[in-house]
Amino acid sequence: MSGEERGVKKKRYRSEKKKDMISGYLYVAPFFIIFGVIGLYPAAFSIYLAFQKWNGLSPMSFVGLDNFRIVLEDPLFWKSVYNTIIMGLMGTAPQIIVGIVLAFLLNLTFLRFKNFFRITIFMPYITSMVAVALIFSVLFSNHESSLANYLLGVFGFDPVNWSTSEWGTKIAISIMVFWRWVGYNTIIYLAGIQSISNDLYEAATIDGANKFQQLLFITMPLLKPFIILTVFFSTVGALQLFSEPTIFLGAGAFTRDEALTVVMYLYRDAFKLQSFGTASATAIILLVIILFFATINTLITSGTGRKKKGVR
Repeated sequence: MSGEERGVKKKRYRSEKKKDMISGYLYVAPFFIIFGVIGLYPAAFSIYLAFQKWNGLSPMSFVGLDNFRIVLEDPLFWKSVYNTIIMGLMGTAPQIIVGIVLAFLLNLTFLRFKNFFRITIFMPYITSMVAVALIFSVLFSNHESSLANYLLGVFGFDPVNWSTSEWGTKIAISIMVFWRWVGYNTIIYLAGIQSISNDLYEAATIDGANKFQQLLFITMPLLKPFIILTVFFSTVGALQLFSEPTIFLGAGAFTRDEALTVVMYLYRDAFKLQSFGTASATAIILLVIILFFATINTLITSGTGRKKKGVR
């Protein structure tokens, strides 16, 4: 083969390689364009707004860190942080425990109608949030004949004004969050349990381990990656709580502080008070809070930082 032929072949190879590269970029371009328009740009613009004073119509004016100061000095903001953390703990922490137990029960070999129970447990997750909130607003109605107050009366307790009392509102919303998301965590844990080799359970059974001991010493350690995943998502979801309290409380959700969350506080500033600067500052503060709690929960769940014996 002559040098000229080799040069032509090399140019043709480069041309084809360039076409393949351009074709690949064109295939992935729609995702990055959409992400840039509806994801990256709003995030960057929100950071910019956090240092501006703007009501959505008048020209912006730079105010430095004043928006952060206003938010951090507002007692209502700290009340929303308190509400978010309390309802997050009450609504999401039980999901992990109950989800693991349900997943273990659904994986038992002698259980019949497994597919039915799996679909039933997962059904709340795919149910419309509006429908869920409306149903729970009826179940936790302030009327004495509501199901929640009726059950309290059976055990000798007085009726509760679920939508107006401090803890009544928090408990009702937390139960709603728990009911909606426990099935999601259960399915993830079930997939994790099914990835564990049956040989381990058979060996444990031969050694005399009962079901509880198998759950404690085999299932739980091997489920650690799945638990870390659900803890992370549950933490992020709990700190972004918005739909449940908004629909449950109705029109007065933003005027009362019994269940005002950080995202509701942010929404109120932006779309009720037209203070987009403080709303953006709240969003950045919320991001820092989410990163803090997600890191703490992940470290606790994964056991990072635990002293290893025998290692110097």
